[in-house]
Amino acid sequence: MILYIAEKPSLARAIAAALPSPQKKEEGCIWLPNGDCISWCIGHLLEQAEPHQYNPAFKSWNLDHLPIIPNDWQWQEKVNTKKQLGILKKLIKKATTLVHAGDPDREGQLLVDEVLHYTKTPVQKLKNTQRLLVNDLTPSAIKKALNNLRSNNEFAALSRSALGRARADWLFGLNLTRAYTIRGRQAGYQGVLSIGRVQTPVLGLVAARDKEREAFVPKDFYQVWASIQTPQGALFQAKWLPSEACQPYMDDENRVLSLLLAKNVANRITNKPAIVMEANYKQKKQPAPLPYSLSALQIDAAKAFSLSAQQVLDTCQALYERHQMITYPRSDCRYLPTQQHKDAPAIIAALARSSGETQQGALNADASRKSKAWNDKQVTAHHAIIPTTQAHKVVSLSKTEALVFNLIARQYLMQFYPEYDYLASYIKLEIEGGLFEAKGNTPISLGWKRLLPNKSKAKDPDDESQNELPKLNKNEELWCTQGQVQEKVTTPPAAFTDATLLAAMTGISRFVTDKDIRAILKETDGLGTEATRASIIELLFKRGFLMRQGKQIHASQTGRAFIDCLPTQLVTPDMTAKWESALNSISLGEASYQTFMTSLEVNLNQLLSASREMPTSALQNLPPPAKNPFSKRKGTTSKRTSSTRKTSGAKTDATKTRRRSKASS
Repeated sequence: MILYIAEKPSLARAIAAALPSPQKKEEGCIWLPNGDCISWCIGHLLEQAEPHQYNPAFKSWNLDHLPIIPNDWQWQEKVNTKKQLGILKKLIKKATTLVHAGDPDREGQLLVDEVLHYTKTPVQKLKNTQRLLVNDLTPSAIKKALNNLRSNNEFAALSRSALGRARADWLFGLNLTRAYTIRGRQAGYQGVLSIGRVQTPVLGLVAARDKEREAFVPKDFYQVWASIQTPQGALFQAKWLPSEACQPYMDDENRVLSLLLAKNVANRITNKPAIVMEANYKQKKQPAPLPYSLSALQIDAAKAFSLSAQQVLDTCQALYERHQMITYPRSDCRYLPTQQHKDAPAIIAALARSSGETQQGALNADASRKSKAWNDKQVTAHHAIIPTTQAHKVVSLSKTEALVFNLIARQYLMQFYPEYDYLASYIKLEIEGGLFEAKGNTPISLGWKRLLPNKSKAKDPDDESQNELPKLNKNEELWCTQGQVQEKVTTPPAAFTDATLLAAMTGISRFVTDKDIRAILKETDGLGTEATRASIIELLFKRGFLMRQGKQIHASQTGRAFIDCLPTQLVTPDMTAKWESALNSISLGEASYQTFMTSLEVNLNQLLSASREMPTSALQNLPPPAKNPFSKRKGTTSKRTSSTRKTSGAKTDATKTRRRSKASS
């Protein structure tokens, strides 16, 4: 008997739809006509054991107990899914062959592996376990995946990486949350001071940005523009490039701060000849942006529709599971396997049966075109988020689902359009001994940009390039009809929004203070994972550490005061950047799980020592916690059968309520 173990019931049903009928449904499983069986987890069926299960004394929070580091790690069965785990135990024992069908990511790998090990599956059966990788829930895609099963042993390193992350988060979150909460109580603060190796640096980013904005002092600065006329009567603008002699009147970003200097230059160049020093014209092509990863989609949806990261994730889960209109959504990849290109005609045909701009875009798409998105070397366990052949069902979607789906569809269709073709122009002039420059971008063929709405094609107000510049030759003489001074004011860094905070978490290397760490980070390394970033942001809101003002996200008074109490290591992303880099190395088989855990325990002891040495006066000014800091925001409940990516977090003695924070938090 072959037993397929899916991550969740919806995936089990999708696998069943791709296999022969008639099928017999029983509680917790589906039997196939040949005697094989499909069963499922419901997210994580197991979780890290609570501290008191290692030692009853740990039920109370006491500094003397810390650090709590298990010698023999234990799982515990989740209360509300015990029945399904019991069904799986019996089926695993009965099966001759096992097929692991967890989601194609780090957590999906561990989720089924932990059940196999917990149920003491015989070594030989484990060795023969196969891996089913499903990115698309349509029957045709699942049939392909069933014909391409791989050995589950190939993914052992990925599982170790997930296990290392889960245990490290448990150690870090539990010990430091207890330490600072106890210290807070000694200072009179009665709330839980939750620490997480991802959530705390995210809060630190927001608090630092708020402080930077508050300390910002605006400065006036000045630009000089020359209105230029050619002998043929063409007009364009050229911007003054101050020389080194002007440095005493400029700031460190080369902005002119002297109005008198700017006016003097403008007056000197008015009604004077302008000599062409350089005139370069290059035809350039810009390829289509790659299809979406989850973070890239969340960022664009936040910009376009003001949707939160959690709303986008929830919507994607519905599009994937309920409607089966997109591929696996929790992907950190923006590339597609070469083999997938042959599915393009069917997907484009489905999009052509939808409606509106998506339908029109599909009708004009060239399915034979292959963009740089198809690249096997860039694809890992999962590929970019794209539409499926069920794309025509767009009429059945809610408004939000339609908005998100159309973004995904448009990004996919761009891969089948020509490149954006334009003429890049650059002119440098000399006027009265001073240098001036003009830049221009003239569209030749819009290509994939035809799919963008008109407002997206609008000119960026900070872009100083002009639509069209005249064709000129070196040493040609023109005329400056007028010099003008443009007065500007420096602006503070923008407050974080959903889009920019996600972008910061994704491209975290920009915020890493240690140059050596920044140098080794890849562009894909970030705070948290595609699957957890949305929930981490939501968690900080629920705990009262973040607040919204319109689209802006700010640290609350409590959040700011808490960050001020913590050592730099906890509030900057450097440490978690090291973690992610190490975990990625473990998943690739390039680093040791044990080395990672040993290093983490040493660091944990150092951080606990710092918490003990901190004077309680540092916590005395913390504002009281919100009345209900853990309440959920409306419309943002995660639909992932989920509370899955979770490990033990803080637990208040007053309520005895379990607080398990997101695994990466």
